[in-house]
Amino acid sequence: MKLNNGKDIPIIGYGTWLIKDEDAINAVKHALEVGYRHIDTAQVYENEVGVGKGIKASLINREDIFITSKIDADIKDYEMAKKSIEESLKKLDVSYIDLMLIHAPTKWDDDESYRYEKENVAVYKALEEAVEEGKIISIGLSNFLEDDIENILNNCSIKPVINQIQIHIGHTPLRLMEYCKSHDIALESFSPLAHGTILDNPYILSLAKKYNVTPARLALSYTYELGCITLPKALGFSHMEENLLPPIHIDDKDMKSLKTLVLPDWDVD
Repeated sequence: MKLNNGKDIPIIGYGTWLIKDEDAINAVKHALEVGYRHIDTAQVYENEVGVGKGIKASLINREDIFITSKIDADIKDYEMAKKSIEESLKKLDVSYIDLMLIHAPTKWDDDESYRYEKENVAVYKALEEAVEEGKIISIGLSNFLEDDIENILNNCSIKPVINQIQIHIGHTPLRLMEYCKSHDIALESFSPLAHGTILDNPYILSLAKKYNVTPARLALSYTYELGCITLPKALGFSHMEENLLPPIHIDDKDMKSLKTLVLPDWDVD
């Protein structure tokens, strides 16, 4: 997919949330060996060192791998943000990061009533400076709602290329998605399988049977049909390979049904 700054991003990425630092080395190496070229990590995942080592161990040219990381949502200060960017570069052991996001508009343990408008602008300006310095290629947001995005658009110079949000069968925030699309901000679906919580749903199982695919492949195809960049996580080779299979086409009637399906939420990253 081409982003609003003209840069290309692989539409499937390998998600590393909840993968320990020491396990990330082999996981990332294996993911790259089976064909992934987009690796997603974050400061709060505490596995950037392992991700970097896995990339090195794969022996694939750095230029052929798209790396995403995220500034910890608890960092709401310009100087701390600048420092954290340098730390991510050092931990990943790379000279640049392809995409860096603000992980969330509010701090992790806040009640979300205070949206940190001035603070998020300060953090975003640190990202903009890193772009000017060649340390980051593209910048964006994660878990940002409409008003949070509007704040960045109105007060910053570089338009976010992406908003990485929770999108999967049973949780499809259509209004937010339309808002992002109207501003040419790409959508990225983290944990599109909802950590497996949707895969034993009777309706999803019946649709998977109809299309002669696994529930996981149906779920990933759903996010592709919505136009999302998608970040599934898998540790086993077979699941990694299955997640790379071409998406199937889900017909309009079934897509409409899936869009309105509401399932219990799980904790987002």
